[in-house]
Amino acid sequence: MTNYIGEFACKVDAKGRVLMPAGLLKQFPAELRDSFVINRSVFQRCLVLYPMDLWEETMADLGRLNRFVKENDDFVRLFTNGAVRIEVDASKRILLPKRLSEYAGIESDLVFTANLNKIEIWSEKGHDSVMGAFDADSFGQLAERVMGQLNKDSGLS
Repeated sequence: MTNYIGEFACKVDAKGRVLMPAGLLKQFPAELRDSFVINRSVFQRCLVLYPMDLWEETMADLGRLNRFVKENDDFVRLFTNGAVRIEVDASKRILLPKRLSEYAGIESDLVFTANLNKIEIWSEKGHDSVMGAFDADSFGQLAERVMGQLNKDSGLS
């Protein structure tokens, strides 16, 4: 699994196209640079750009769910609703689907943020709002709650 890094501010043109940041695009293996799946985030008002290998892995995980359990069927429907395969054009741009852009509140300025093995696409306002919600103290407290048990649970010290 490849993990990506970086935060990239970009602008959307009048047709909904955005130039893929070169610093981000070059992190993808050559075979994963031309086609992605874009979808809504599960927990935030942003979009998620999935490299095809991760999307296929995620679909395989969903395929293991028992679709005769209503909650599973509902989740699969909600998760896959709106997902769109997008291609990177010759100018290294992607077209953000209008409906997804509206969901994320993306109008002109946006931010690509690497999030381990996928990329989040935020409106600049949404990104600033979420990231601004954590000052150094609250981020430290969150880090302690989330990561503080890591060594204890893994047996490492």
